[in-house]
Amino acid sequence: MSITAALMLALAVVPAPEVTEYVALGDSYAAGVGSGGNAETGCGRSDFAHPNLWKDSHSPARFAFPACSGATTQHVADRQLGSLSGETELVTLTVGGMDADFTKVMTTCTLGSDGACEKSVERAVQLIRSELPGRFERLFQGIEAAAPKAKVVVLGYPRLFESRSCSGGLSAAKRAAVNDGADALAEVTAAAVAATGGALTFVDVREAFAGHGICGEDPWVHPLTTPLGHSYHPNRDGQLWYLRALESVAKTALRR
Repeated sequence: MSITAALMLALAVVPAPEVTEYVALGDSYAAGVGSGGNAETGCGRSDFAHPNLWKDSHSPARFAFPACSGATTQHVADRQLGSLSGETELVTLTVGGMDADFTKVMTTCTLGSDGACEKSVERAVQLIRSELPGRFERLFQGIEAAAPKAKVVVLGYPRLFESRSCSGGLSAAKRAAVNDGADALAEVTAAAVAATGGALTFVDVREAFAGHGICGEDPWVHPLTTPLGHSYHPNRDGQLWYLRALESVAKTALRR
Protein backbone atom coordinates (compact mmCIF):
# COMPACT_ATOMS: atom_id res chain seq x y z
CA MET A 1 0.00 0.00 0.00
CA SER A 2 1.36 3.46 -0.90
CA ILE A 3 2.03 6.14 1.70
CA THR A 4 -0.81 8.24 0.30
CA ALA A 5 -3.29 5.35 0.40
CA ALA A 6 -2.26 4.34 3.91
CA LEU A 7 -2.59 7.88 5.19
CA MET A 8 -6.01 8.42 3.66
CA LEU A 9 -7.19 5.10 5.10
CA ALA A 10 -5.98 6.19 8.55
CA LEU A 11 -7.74 9.54 8.24
CA ALA A 12 -10.97 7.88 7.22
CA VAL A 13 -11.35 6.34 10.66
CA VAL A 14 -10.61 9.55 12.59
CA PRO A 15 -13.85 10.95 14.04
CA ALA A 16 -14.43 14.34 12.46
CA PRO A 17 -14.60 17.28 14.85
CA GLU A 18 -17.62 19.41 14.09
CA VAL A 19 -16.51 22.78 12.77
CA THR A 20 -18.87 25.44 11.48
CA GLU A 21 -16.24 27.89 10.24
CA TYR A 22 -12.60 27.21 9.27
CA VAL A 23 -10.14 29.82 7.96
CA ALA A 24 -6.69 28.95 6.56
CA LEU A 25 -4.12 31.75 6.72
CA GLY A 26 -0.51 32.00 5.65
CA ASP A 27 2.00 31.78 2.83
CA SER A 28 2.90 29.36 0.03
CA TYR A 29 3.30 26.40 2.39
CA ALA A 30 -0.28 26.94 3.56
CA ALA A 31 -1.50 27.61 0.01
CA GLY A 32 -0.05 24.29 -1.18
CA VAL A 33 2.42 25.55 -3.77
CA GLY A 34 4.21 22.53 -5.20
CA SER A 35 1.44 20.00 -4.58
CA GLY A 36 -0.21 20.33 -8.01
CA GLY A 37 -3.84 20.94 -8.83
CA ASN A 38 -3.63 24.69 -8.42
CA ALA A 39 -7.08 26.24 -8.54
CA GLU A 40 -5.75 29.80 -8.36
CA THR A 41 -2.40 30.57 -9.94
CA GLY A 42 -2.00 34.08 -8.46
CA CYS A 43 -1.68 32.91 -4.86
CA GLY A 44 -0.78 29.32 -5.66
CA ARG A 45 -3.72 27.85 -3.74
CA SER A 46 -3.93 24.17 -4.54
CA ASP A 47 -6.71 21.63 -4.39
CA PHE A 48 -4.14 19.43 -2.62
CA ALA A 49 -3.13 21.95 0.04
CA HIS A 50 -3.72 20.61 3.55
CA PRO A 51 -6.43 23.24 4.29
CA ASN A 52 -8.41 22.14 1.24
CA LEU A 53 -7.92 18.47 2.14
CA TRP A 54 -9.12 19.12 5.70
CA LYS A 55 -12.13 21.00 4.35
CA ASP A 56 -12.98 18.15 1.99
CA SER A 57 -12.79 15.64 4.87
CA HIS A 58 -14.82 17.63 7.40
CA SER A 59 -17.20 19.82 5.35
CA PRO A 60 -17.38 22.92 7.54
CA ALA A 61 -20.36 25.13 6.79
CA ARG A 62 -18.02 27.99 5.92
CA PHE A 63 -14.44 27.74 4.66
CA ALA A 64 -12.19 30.67 3.78
CA PHE A 65 -8.74 30.18 2.27
CA PRO A 66 -6.95 33.54 1.91
CA ALA A 67 -3.44 32.02 2.29
CA CYS A 68 -1.22 33.35 -0.48
CA SER A 69 2.24 32.68 -1.84
CA GLY A 70 4.72 35.32 -0.71
CA ALA A 71 2.75 36.32 2.38
CA THR A 72 4.63 37.78 5.33
CA THR A 73 3.23 38.29 8.82
CA GLN A 74 2.27 41.84 7.80
CA HIS A 75 0.52 40.60 4.65
CA VAL A 76 -1.50 38.16 6.73
CA ALA A 77 -2.41 40.91 9.18
CA ASP A 78 -3.36 43.41 6.47
CA ARG A 79 -5.00 41.21 3.84
CA GLN A 80 -6.11 37.93 5.36
CA LEU A 81 -7.58 38.61 8.80
CA GLY A 82 -10.70 40.01 7.19
CA SER A 83 -11.76 36.42 6.53
CA LEU A 84 -12.06 35.79 10.28
CA SER A 85 -15.20 36.37 12.30
CA GLY A 86 -16.62 35.91 15.76
CA GLU A 87 -17.99 32.57 14.55
CA THR A 88 -14.67 31.17 13.32
CA GLU A 89 -13.89 27.96 15.21
CA LEU A 90 -10.64 26.79 13.59
CA VAL A 91 -7.75 28.83 12.19
CA THR A 92 -4.58 27.39 10.68
CA LEU A 93 -1.47 29.44 9.93
CA THR A 94 1.94 28.91 8.39
CA VAL A 95 4.00 32.10 8.09
CA GLY A 96 7.41 33.53 8.86
CA GLY A 97 9.53 32.15 6.05
CA MET A 98 9.01 35.18 3.85
CA ASP A 99 9.71 37.54 6.75
CA ALA A 100 13.18 35.95 6.71
CA ASP A 101 13.32 36.42 2.90
CA PHE A 102 13.24 32.69 2.18
CA THR A 103 13.24 33.24 -1.59
CA LYS A 104 16.40 35.35 -1.51
CA VAL A 105 18.14 32.90 0.81
CA MET A 106 17.36 29.92 -1.42
CA THR A 107 18.35 31.81 -4.57
CA THR A 108 21.70 32.69 -3.01
CA CYS A 109 22.24 29.16 -1.76
CA THR A 110 21.32 27.64 -5.12
CA LEU A 111 23.41 29.96 -7.30
CA GLY A 112 26.12 31.28 -4.98
CA SER A 113 29.12 29.91 -3.13
CA ASP A 114 29.08 28.09 0.20
CA GLY A 115 30.23 31.27 1.93
CA ALA A 116 27.56 33.41 0.29
CA CYS A 117 24.90 30.90 1.30
CA GLU A 118 26.10 30.78 4.90
CA LYS A 119 26.15 34.58 5.16
CA SER A 120 22.65 34.82 3.67
CA VAL A 121 21.33 32.30 6.21
CA GLU A 122 23.13 34.13 9.04
CA ARG A 123 21.40 37.40 8.09
CA ALA A 124 18.06 35.62 7.95
CA VAL A 125 18.59 34.03 11.36
CA GLN A 126 19.52 37.39 12.87
CA LEU A 127 16.26 38.84 11.56
CA ILE A 128 14.31 35.80 12.76
CA ARG A 129 15.65 36.15 16.29
CA SER A 130 15.45 39.95 16.53
CA GLU A 131 12.36 40.94 14.56
CA LEU A 132 10.08 37.95 14.21
CA PRO A 133 9.02 37.56 17.88
CA GLY A 134 7.41 41.01 17.85
CA ARG A 135 5.81 40.43 14.46
CA PHE A 136 4.35 37.14 15.66
CA GLU A 137 3.03 38.75 18.83
CA ARG A 138 1.19 41.45 16.87
CA LEU A 139 -0.21 38.94 14.37
CA PHE A 140 -1.37 36.51 17.05
CA GLN A 141 -3.10 39.32 18.91
CA GLY A 142 -4.85 40.34 15.70
CA ILE A 143 -6.06 36.79 15.08
CA GLU A 144 -7.35 36.43 18.64
CA ALA A 145 -9.17 39.77 18.41
CA ALA A 146 -10.80 38.92 15.07
CA ALA A 147 -11.70 35.32 15.99
CA PRO A 148 -11.99 35.13 19.79
CA LYS A 149 -13.64 31.68 19.80
CA ALA A 150 -11.23 30.01 17.40
CA LYS A 151 -8.68 27.31 18.07
CA VAL A 152 -5.54 28.54 16.30
CA VAL A 153 -3.06 25.97 14.99
CA VAL A 154 0.33 27.26 13.79
CA LEU A 155 2.08 24.72 11.54
CA GLY A 156 5.83 25.12 11.09
CA TYR A 157 8.29 24.37 8.30
CA PRO A 158 10.43 21.27 7.74
CA ARG A 159 14.18 21.06 7.36
CA LEU A 160 14.61 20.98 3.60
CA PHE A 161 17.61 18.70 3.21
CA GLU A 162 18.90 15.33 4.29
CA SER A 163 22.59 15.03 5.21
CA ARG A 164 23.57 12.83 2.28
CA SER A 165 24.25 14.28 -1.16
CA CYS A 166 22.25 13.58 -4.30
CA SER A 167 21.83 14.71 -7.85
CA GLY A 168 20.29 18.17 -7.82
CA GLY A 169 21.09 18.71 -4.15
CA LEU A 170 23.28 21.45 -2.69
CA SER A 171 26.70 21.06 -1.12
CA ALA A 172 26.97 19.71 2.42
CA ALA A 173 27.80 23.17 3.79
CA LYS A 174 24.80 24.75 2.08
CA ARG A 175 22.43 22.00 3.22
CA ALA A 176 23.60 22.38 6.81
CA ALA A 177 23.22 26.17 6.71
CA VAL A 178 19.69 26.05 5.31
CA ASN A 179 18.64 23.45 7.86
CA ASP A 180 20.10 25.63 10.64
CA GLY A 181 17.89 28.44 9.39
CA ALA A 182 14.84 26.17 9.53
CA ASP A 183 15.74 25.23 13.11
CA ALA A 184 15.99 28.89 14.14
CA LEU A 185 12.62 29.66 12.58
CA ALA A 186 10.99 26.69 14.33
CA GLU A 187 12.48 27.67 17.69
CA VAL A 188 11.33 31.29 17.46
CA THR A 189 7.86 30.30 16.25
CA ALA A 190 7.47 27.77 19.06
CA ALA A 191 8.54 30.36 21.65
CA ALA A 192 6.12 32.96 20.27
CA VAL A 193 3.25 30.48 20.39
CA ALA A 194 4.20 29.41 23.92
CA ALA A 195 4.15 33.07 25.00
CA THR A 196 0.41 33.17 24.29
CA GLY A 197 -0.12 30.94 27.32
CA GLY A 198 -1.90 28.16 25.48
CA ALA A 199 -4.16 30.33 23.33
CA LEU A 200 -2.46 28.93 20.21
CA THR A 201 -0.98 25.52 19.37
CA PHE A 202 2.31 25.02 17.50
CA VAL A 203 2.89 21.96 15.32
CA ASP A 204 6.59 21.30 14.68
CA VAL A 205 6.78 19.21 11.50
CA ARG A 206 10.57 18.76 11.44
CA GLU A 207 10.57 15.34 13.05
CA ALA A 208 7.77 14.06 10.80
CA PHE A 209 9.70 15.20 7.70
CA ALA A 210 13.01 13.72 8.92
CA GLY A 211 14.26 11.33 6.26
CA HIS A 212 11.89 12.84 3.69
CA GLY A 213 13.77 16.01 2.78
CA ILE A 214 15.61 16.64 -0.46
CA CYS A 215 18.09 13.80 -1.06
CA GLY A 216 15.95 11.43 1.02
CA GLU A 217 14.81 8.11 -0.40
CA ASP A 218 11.17 9.23 -0.25
CA PRO A 219 11.28 13.04 -0.48
CA TRP A 220 8.27 15.11 0.48
CA VAL A 221 9.94 18.33 -0.66
CA HIS A 222 10.80 19.44 -4.19
CA PRO A 223 14.43 20.18 -5.09
CA LEU A 224 15.15 22.89 -7.65
CA THR A 225 12.49 22.14 -10.20
CA THR A 226 10.23 23.39 -12.97
CA PRO A 227 8.10 25.39 -12.47
CA LEU A 228 10.71 27.29 -10.48
CA GLY A 229 8.19 28.49 -7.92
CA HIS A 230 7.58 24.91 -6.75
CA SER A 231 11.22 24.52 -5.73
CA TYR A 232 11.81 23.86 -2.02
CA HIS A 233 8.10 23.38 -1.28
CA PRO A 234 6.24 20.26 -0.11
CA ASN A 235 4.99 17.93 -2.81
CA ARG A 236 1.63 16.18 -2.60
CA ASP A 237 2.84 13.65 -0.03
CA GLY A 238 4.27 16.50 2.02
CA GLN A 239 0.90 18.23 2.06
CA LEU A 240 -0.77 14.98 3.09
CA TRP A 241 1.52 14.79 6.10
CA TYR A 242 0.69 18.39 6.99
CA LEU A 243 -2.90 17.19 6.91
CA ARG A 244 -2.05 14.32 9.23
CA ALA A 245 -0.45 16.72 11.71
CA LEU A 246 -3.46 19.03 11.53
CA GLU A 247 -5.88 16.15 12.03
CA SER A 248 -4.02 15.01 15.14
CA VAL A 249 -3.87 18.37 16.87
CA ALA A 250 -7.29 19.63 15.76
CA LYS A 251 -9.00 16.50 17.05
CA THR A 252 -7.72 17.37 20.53
CA ALA A 253 -7.98 21.14 20.41
CA LEU A 254 -11.53 21.27 19.09
CA ARG A 255 -12.85 19.01 21.85
CA ARG A 256 -11.46 21.01 24.76
